[in-house]
Amino acid sequence: MNYFKQFRVKPGSRVQLSKIDTSFKGEHENHKSALPEIQQYDRKIRDLQYLMYAEQKHSLLICLQGRDAAGKDGTINHVLGAMNPQGCTVTGFKQPSAEEADHDFLWRCHKAVPRRGHVAIFNRSHYEDVLVQRVHKMVPRKVWSKRYEHINHFEKLLTDNDTLVLKFYLHIDPEEQLSRFKQRIDDPARHWKISESDYREASYWDEYTAAFEDALEKCSTDHAPWFVIPANHKWFRNLAISHIVTRALESLNMAFPAPTVDIESIRKKYHALNRAEAREGKVPKNKSKSPK
Repeated sequence: MNYFKQFRVKPGSRVQLSKIDTSFKGEHENHKSALPEIQQYDRKIRDLQYLMYAEQKHSLLICLQGRDAAGKDGTINHVLGAMNPQGCTVTGFKQPSAEEADHDFLWRCHKAVPRRGHVAIFNRSHYEDVLVQRVHKMVPRKVWSKRYEHINHFEKLLTDNDTLVLKFYLHIDPEEQLSRFKQRIDDPARHWKISESDYREASYWDEYTAAFEDALEKCSTDHAPWFVIPANHKWFRNLAISHIVTRALESLNMAFPAPTVDIESIRKKYHALNRAEAREGKVPKNKSKSPK
């Protein structure tokens, strides 16, 4: 199944979140059934990230948006679990600091975009400024309504500089959100996740729906697409995102760079060094095998 095509928001199309099944499971019935496919994509992501790091021509930015308890942290754990963390950064965007508020709304995000060869994950993102600030009327409509165009220009700048931008909206329904809130209450290990704001924000469900739908319509582009991921089932969320990230990285047609040294010359030097150490007894006979 091509989840890249299925869940991608076509540029300019109107999204109606209420008509998208949050419990969609594709061809699989459960996590056990999907696990081999998830693991396959995880291996591919690991190899492709290694290739991107070696090539040093591209970078990857993953933006995660969703309601409280939609699974942003879990998605990060899964995506990073498939990658070498040395080449990854995660940045969370919550209420701006005093310094951030004194700059344009994209300033704090631009500082966190990935350099070539690296991966950056935004837990929430620059879209908070057309979501939270809109819903709570922190700025007037004439201000936030202009931000969609600024966001599109910002993302075009990134992609023009060889950053692959993938944006995921994790789609859950009110019942699933409430179920996850209950899990946090019942499990002491999750008490630290409980916030008064979660319950306050939940009362703005319809207002956030309208804000998300506008952002998805106005800011899904060919160069920086949005994907609406059914996320009631965490395992399916991981499967779909792994599939999409894999397909997107493969589309870059990356290749390992040419060596910066003469391999034949290095091989001769290795053989010479290996023979010298063997003569001096530094290399045991059964460990003195050298490259061909």
